[in-house]
Amino acid sequence: MHKIFFIILFLIMAACSPAKDKLYKETRSAMYTIVSITVSSNSEDKAKRAIDDAFAELGRLEKLLNYYSKDSEITLINRNAGIMPVVVSNETFELLEEAVYVSENTEGAFDITAGVIIDLWDIDKQIIPDEKSLSERVRLVGYKNIVLNKNSRTVFLRKKGMQINPGGIIKGYAADKAAEVIKKRGINSGIVAVGGDIKTFGIRPDSKPWKVGIQNPRQEDIGGKDEITASVDLTDSAISTSGDYKRFFVKDGKVYHHILNPKTGYPADKCRSVTVIAKKGVHSDAFSTGIFVLGPQKGIEVLKENGLEGIIMDNDRNIFFTEGLDKKLGLKK
Repeated sequence: MHKIFFIILFLIMAACSPAKDKLYKETRSAMYTIVSITVSSNSEDKAKRAIDDAFAELGRLEKLLNYYSKDSEITLINRNAGIMPVVVSNETFELLEEAVYVSENTEGAFDITAGVIIDLWDIDKQIIPDEKSLSERVRLVGYKNIVLNKNSRTVFLRKKGMQINPGGIIKGYAADKAAEVIKKRGINSGIVAVGGDIKTFGIRPDSKPWKVGIQNPRQEDIGGKDEITASVDLTDSAISTSGDYKRFFVKDGKVYHHILNPKTGYPADKCRSVTVIAKKGVHSDAFSTGIFVLGPQKGIEVLKENGLEGIIMDNDRNIFFTEGLDKKLGLKK
């Protein structure tokens, strides 16, 4: 098992220009992960207020969308599966609309209703569910059974026992929303990194795009050092990575990781890692998960069809790029 490939690092470069703006960075725990927010501003006080407001927004979203909280809107929807529609906030409705959109464009490889099979697995305790239980739960998975009524802003899960779990989309969505808050506070440039999901907006104080580094996908070849072998310039874009190295265990010589195929209930087995660049974090996050399940050939097609850039490493360590990104990166193969 190689715990490597496209771990995204954003490179905050010191401003070399005489511009008055400076970079201000804050790192805190939020959205079940580590969040770093960096902004460019000519006022430390203004920067701090914007960052505080962005973290407050993340806290608000976490309360609405927390799958594990008994009081969240996601839990309320799941509790009423097969019973009745639930009126939700604009944010929850928007998140689910985006989830359905990505599902439709990945042939269901990304499916927010996979919560019922996710619950059967325990990666930390190395628990593998039995085949009968998985087979029963897979029947409850299906984004087409999500009924969204825009007029009444309600969500209804048609089958009793269905479960929405936003884990594969929530961080990218949250990064988008935090960036929106910062911009509304009069700051036009920065980076929001919610775990490995990064949203950039504006440019650096030196009038250059934000530079995002990508670690060597074959670190074992260089003695395990954290070497950045490629970087990409981003502005007003998001980048996300889904990989089998993030949460996994090995049992009887077989690797089990946390990215499940919604149609089988078992870990997807065609990729090691997928990195996606999109305009919105909600798309880079969810598409990277769906494409990880689809595999490299179909995955590259989906990226092209949806106007996205991406990099895919398959299980044989072959690397696939969308055409535009291949030219930009010049990654050693």
